Amino acid sequence: MTARASDRARYDRATAHLDAPLAIVDLDAFDANAADLARRAGGKPVRVASKSVRCRALLERVLARDGFAGIMSFTLAESLWLARSGFEDVLLAYPSADRAAYAELAGDPKLAAAVTVMVDDVAQLDLIDASRGGGREVVRVCLELDTSLKLLGGRVRVGARRSPLHSPAQVADVARAVARRPGFEVVGIMAYEGHVAGVGDAVAGRPLRSRAVRLMQAAAKRELAERRAEVVRAVRAVVPGLEFVNGGGTGSVQHTAAEDAVTEIGAGSGLYVPRLFDNYTSFSGRPAALFAQPVVRRPGVGVVTVLGGGYPASGAAGPDRLPVPYLPEGLRYDPQEGAGEVQTPLLGSPADDLLIGDKVWFRHAKAGELCERFDVLHLVEGDAVTATVPTYRGEGHTFL
Repeated sequence: MTARASDRARYDRATAHLDAPLAIVDLDAFDANAADLARRAGGKPVRVASKSVRCRALLERVLARDGFAGIMSFTLAESLWLARSGFEDVLLAYPSADRAAYAELAGDPKLAAAVTVMVDDVAQLDLIDASRGGGREVVRVCLELDTSLKLLGGRVRVGARRSPLHSPAQVADVARAVARRPGFEVVGIMAYEGHVAGVGDAVAGRPLRSRAVRLMQAAAKRELAERRAEVVRAVRAVVPGLEFVNGGGTGSVQHTAAEDAVTEIGAGSGLYVPRLFDNYTSFSGRPAALFAQPVVRRPGVGVVTVLGGGYPASGAAGPDRLPVPYLPEGLRYDPQEGAGEVQTPLLGSPADDLLIGDKVWFRHAKAGELCERFDVLHLVEGDAVTATVPTYRGEGHTFL
């Protein structure tokens, strides 16, 4: 029996009493992935990206481990909810325009002490001040550095379009503007190199593209390491008490951790290891989060139909954004139909061994987005479900 076949047998036994659709997290795999992230971080703390987990129970589980400290959140409303729930160090990874949440933040000393907001433009400070509603708490600020690689005098850009702050001088100018402004304090710098951390460099069947990605990433890592160190020096000249410099992502943990200027690593997808993280030379993880759909039809030889399953991930549309049939091995989509909203036909010889009501297990493309589809996660240890915990959705929250 292959390892994947063994996993299928375990998952089927563990969930035999549960009807699909359902989602699971294999805790043995989750914990092994967490240990690998901490190992690759080389002693620097890993700040957990909540958008990649979206389940409070699992955030608490990983933060209880050595090597992990703090949360990187994705909306201000979520940040406040997590802080009210007892999480004491929440870094909002994206700028917000949530005026009501800013008023709540500025009016509550506990929230203001626990939450750090992201800024890359003085206009964002104006919005926060206009939203205070009388709140006088000091707002903790993190400045985001644009990590993109610019070539040919800026005519070619590689990397996500995030912050407008690219040079050390630009970041230092905003740091000075914040420092001069009452009611704000610069406490950190963040720089997420998504073109390194979030792009696989060993794509099956595409050796030339993979080599080009590796060459690009090598150049990007060299350039960013030098520029990030210069940015940190420039900002520390303005803010000597800078608390943290956050960088990295699941695909670049060990490379970013090797930079002296970086004090902590941001990562989260590496806990679940969705399918987009299969194509890396820098690490390999164990798929920990899966969902199951029930067989509801047998249209013919070599074909079964499962209920639902069309859960595309965000990003540029393409086949890599779709879930993949994972267990039993050997199933594939009908190219004329793909993954459907209400039903999904699957082709392949394993279909003939599946009965009505059997489960087909899928891996999704992007980590935490799975939790927007399910109210609960069933936590599997060995061949048993040992707990069932709510996702954000199950707690009544869809923050974005």
